[in-house]
Amino acid sequence: MAGVANRKFTPERLAGTSTEELKKIILSLTEGREGDKSAKKAQLLKQQLMPLFDALSDRNPAQTLEAEMPLVQGVWKSVWSTIPFQDIVPGRSLDQSYQIFADNGYYANLARYQFSQKIPFLRWFAKGLLNYDLMIIQTYGISDRTDGETQQAWDIENAGIRQRFRLKAIPFNPQAAKAWYEKAMVKQLGKSKAPAIPTTGIDRSTAKRYEGVYKAKPKLEHLYIDRDFRLVKSSREEKQRPSYTIATRLI
Repeated sequence: MAGVANRKFTPERLAGTSTEELKKIILSLTEGREGDKSAKKAQLLKQQLMPLFDALSDRNPAQTLEAEMPLVQGVWKSVWSTIPFQDIVPGRSLDQSYQIFADNGYYANLARYQFSQKIPFLRWFAKGLLNYDLMIIQTYGISDRTDGETQQAWDIENAGIRQRFRLKAIPFNPQAAKAWYEKAMVKQLGKSKAPAIPTTGIDRSTAKRYEGVYKAKPKLEHLYIDRDFRLVKSSREEKQRPSYTIATRLI
């Protein structure tokens, strides 16, 4: 959308913009910018995106959490996010990062990490023949929270972290990610569960980062959700500054 970066999004202008057009503008402003530094993302959020987010939030078709449940299930791609711990290890492939919601109360964030000298525990792959796949499994549901008054909220719990090493020739497309997730869930729900946090193949500092992620109590809120588009406000901890994620459906 030519010239969209230079537009001034006044309340009057946004009021006359259709919901579909708002989503297109948001996607246009964030296209190719997922790899930006945090400071640059924060600047974009403050200067251009927040008025659009507020306008879109007022049009959220899912007015209850029960209405959100069937909409969220499926395979999603995060196209832009300000989550500060999005890259708990460096080298994440932005085009091979997914979020999968199942209908059994579990979901997962999955990503492929390419060989990099910046990843300490991958340095021994001197020829760079392998990639590193990471999956963070969580549970989701609805609970009542009392914050002055009782209201419903998403209830998120970390359930486990999974990892694997794969040849670079093996693709990690949405279908492959979904297949790995389903295989991992068989073990997750089985009698002989895998350890919550990986204990082999990683160094001590990475293990500590994984432990911190696992112990966190995430908060999640959909500012807007429909069949193909999600605008999410979340935080890793209660007192953490909220982050924003834009996701589009793949499957």
